[in-house]
Parts: sequence; C-alpha cells; structure tokens
Amino acid sequence: QVQLVESGGGLVQAGGSLRLSCVASVASGYTFSSYAMGWFRQAPGKEREFVAAVTWSGDSTTYADSVKGRFTISRDNAKNMVYLQMNSLKPEDAADYYCAANSLGVGYSDYQKSHEYSYWGQGTQVTVSS
Repeated sequence: QVQLVESGGGLVQAGGSLRLSCVASVASGYTFSSYAMGWFRQAPGKEREFVAAVTWSGDSTTYADSVKGRFTISRDNAKNMVYLQMNSLKPEDAADYYCAANSLGVGYSDYQKSHEYSYWGQGTQVTVSS
C-alpha cells in the first residue's frame, strides 16, 4: 500500500549536516497523511534504533535522546515527503537510515517501536568521518 524511497545519504565530516528525504508512493484509496512517519537507523553490528517520528499532521514530533536538538523531522503531505535534517553530525550517527510508515493513530503509539511500522524503505547510508 505504501512504498518508501529514501535519499540524501552520503559522506560528511563530523560537525557537518545532511538532509535525508523520503518519498512515499501510496496505493489508490490510501493517503500519505493517514500515516505517522518515522526515521530509524542501524549501524553495523547493532540493532535498529529509533531516531525521530512525526504525526500524520506534522504537528507533533518525537526524538531519540541521542539526536534531540541536532536532528529535525518534518513532512510535506502535499508532496508525500518526509525529511530528516541532521546537524552537528557525530561519528556515532553513522548508519543506514530508514524511513517507515505507521498507521496507528495518535494515542495508540509513541511511534518509537519499529514493530509498529508496517512499511519501510530500503535505506540510505550515512557515513560521518572524524
């Protein structure tokens, strides 16, 4: 029902910035704004971890403590896009970043649990050099 494609990853020096994008293709009868959207990341040898999420309207966001104040998630429902602006990048931010769609409504999810997300992109790699 939803296909997600991430872009924007790459190599950046510590302290630098990157903006990740995720475009959604939604099947007929469904709307992008029906889904909360999240970003997760997975570094080699580590489990996938929550990074940030935004509710369907974009009015509410939540962040992992490790990125709070440095990363900003946003969405444009008219364009079926979700973004992750990453500033002050650290070597420990290096990972494959995935966007994901969650159909649970506000109040039914804190949007931080990966198993609650039904649709996932293929990921985009972020490398941070020290």
